[in-house]
Amino acid sequence: MAQQFGMGDFLGRLLFALILVFASYNPSGYSWLSWATAEGTTFNPYLALSAVVLVIGWVIYLRATFVSLGVIGISLGAALFGCLVWLLIDLGWITLESTDAMAWVGLILMSFLLALGMSWSHIRRKLSGQYDLAEGDED
Repeated sequence: MAQQFGMGDFLGRLLFALILVFASYNPSGYSWLSWATAEGTTFNPYLALSAVVLVIGWVIYLRATFVSLGVIGISLGAALFGCLVWLLIDLGWITLESTDAMAWVGLILMSFLLALGMSWSHIRRKLSGQYDLAEGDED
């Protein structure tokens, strides 16, 4: 019996994607990149450990996204989100001059794309009834 996948499952993946993306970088100055590049910061075990944890998270999310969506799916998702940003600019909700706002929107949309990649096999199965099999699942 297949495990059920619901909105809560997607939102959990989105929450972890948001944490991963914003912990790595964000315009507020409270991120790993800001910490690592701050004046007076020296390489220490805390910086190294947090970097390894972030890299593990990125590898998990990026690998799942590339495997499930592929280059075409990622390109289509990026195009969709690019058009969404264009619409927000056209509506006057954000401006090109506001680099912080553009960064926040871009980071949020990147998180959505990663969460979609982590969830795509489940979403596709619900929409089409088809199962995806990864390598090694043939047993």
